[in-house]
Amino acid sequence: MHRGTSYLSIDRGRNDDGNSAQCLDNGSAGALRGVACLILGAVVLFLISPAPNTHPGGVGGGLVRQNPKQVSAGHGGDPRKQTRKLPVRIQALMAQAQIVGNHLQEVKEGKKTVEEIIHSGAHLAGMGYDETTGVHAGGIGSSGHIGAGAISRNHKSAPMSLREIMVFLQSFLKKLNSSNIKNKRATFHGIWAAYHDLVIKHLYPWDREYLTRMPPRRTDGSVFLSVVSFRDEICPDTLKEAFAKAQNPERLFVGLVQQTCDEDKCRSGVLEGGKIEDVKADPDCYYLFCSSEVGKKYCEDGNIRLLRMKENESLGPYMARYFASKLWQGEEWYMQIDSHMTFLQDWDALSIEMLKDAPSKKPVISHYPPSHTADLIDKIGVPAPRLCGPVFATSDLESQIIRLEGSNNYDSVKLEVPRFAPFVAAGYLVAHSDILREVPFDPFLPYIFMGEEILLSARLWTSGYDIFSPTHSLLGHHYVRNHKPKFWESVHRTFTFGVHNPLQALVLNRVKYQLGYPEAAKDMIKPKSLLTAVEQYSMGSSRSLNDYLEINGLNMNTKEVSYTGWCETGVPPPGFQYL
Repeated sequence: MHRGTSYLSIDRGRNDDGNSAQCLDNGSAGALRGVACLILGAVVLFLISPAPNTHPGGVGGGLVRQNPKQVSAGHGGDPRKQTRKLPVRIQALMAQAQIVGNHLQEVKEGKKTVEEIIHSGAHLAGMGYDETTGVHAGGIGSSGHIGAGAISRNHKSAPMSLREIMVFLQSFLKKLNSSNIKNKRATFHGIWAAYHDLVIKHLYPWDREYLTRMPPRRTDGSVFLSVVSFRDEICPDTLKEAFAKAQNPERLFVGLVQQTCDEDKCRSGVLEGGKIEDVKADPDCYYLFCSSEVGKKYCEDGNIRLLRMKENESLGPYMARYFASKLWQGEEWYMQIDSHMTFLQDWDALSIEMLKDAPSKKPVISHYPPSHTADLIDKIGVPAPRLCGPVFATSDLESQIIRLEGSNNYDSVKLEVPRFAPFVAAGYLVAHSDILREVPFDPFLPYIFMGEEILLSARLWTSGYDIFSPTHSLLGHHYVRNHKPKFWESVHRTFTFGVHNPLQALVLNRVKYQLGYPEAAKDMIKPKSLLTAVEQYSMGSSRSLNDYLEINGLNMNTKEVSYTGWCETGVPPPGFQYL
């Protein structure tokens, strides 16, 4: 998908003292001043004239994105048409609105939160709210969002179109690529600072607007399948089998984030003896699936939504899932898998059936699937593994983060009703799609490979979701992929060798803060930018984090795990016995 975007830079002229320029004809200078007045008059006419073919497209830099196709398409309900009718000087103000960007230092020092800055900057001196356009001065829409497509009150809840989402994400990735090149030799602190500042200016404001403009959830049995792939040759077969073995493939919609090296010369993973060799470009998962006998129809029907990312833009699996979640278009059910899976026949309908059978109003079904070598048909009558055992990592590289040590078959017979479990796995998760609205992915968690599962588990539970293991296994997983490229190897090539581990350890402090690690308390954590907007993507308010930690035997002070037994024995956790 083409990522090119044309930009028009707009600068607003102003004299030094901020006053309007005046033309006074006196004495011998009259003729020259007359000419100057003509020139200045032309400039003023230019500044107050409308520019129907431009609209604010980004926060900062005075850049206005031009999208000729979108302009010519004439979308009748597009609220940005109103914005295009504003005088150029107002458009420039909106496009240049960097209310948060101008306060980056205060955010980094922890003196102000992003939310405080956004809401305190809703009006600029002398310029208020325009009832006809729904736009606040400074580019803040009535939703409180800065810049980038401020919208009217009448349209602030209009869902973002898929095209609008894709254009923005591609634009952000382009900026990320430029930032990575600029910071090639940066330290891990510098890499985090550059990413943080980029997200503050662009991705975070857009994300807050997106969350107010998500499409309504449908009730048509449709399934959104989040698939993230990093240089994965198995990805095409995963998509083929997912559709071939789905009971209702026409209701299956895939959000595919495809991270590949498409250069003439790429680098392999670490081979025997620690060698890394030149290899050919990665297989194109989307192209291979769409050109296959199984996939052609579904690609033509729009069942695959693709976001391409270059290898050097990879931010790790968590952020890839963040991007994939934005490709959701109102499907009833949300499923999340890896790109190297096998499937049982009717896996989609069976997953939803288990979800409906779970004794909860807000259930989530999840576990670590068996190996891809397992015969899933033979396992139909066998109870599925349940994810029970947490441990505090002891390796210095893992920052004492809570790891989930696999799953085991604790039940002797297959169950009719899913059993409670304390944790979710990122590689197989099924839920009501409101999960994307109520527990949105956090855009401030780049470059991590661990920590996402325990954080998501806690956020879901505190948001009122109950976690269950499946009654039987529906998918298999390729766990061992020796010598295949890994994203942290790309991080080393993008920046410098060895930078990923300290970078991940730094970012994990945001996860540890949310989980209540004392060493990551607010007064201890540095830099303070690690806590930017953290409350927007943290624990829910339905249940307390302390209760979650207690029922799972997790002591964040001593880094010890107490055996609770309820997960292994299959009984409900304390307080849930009535279910």
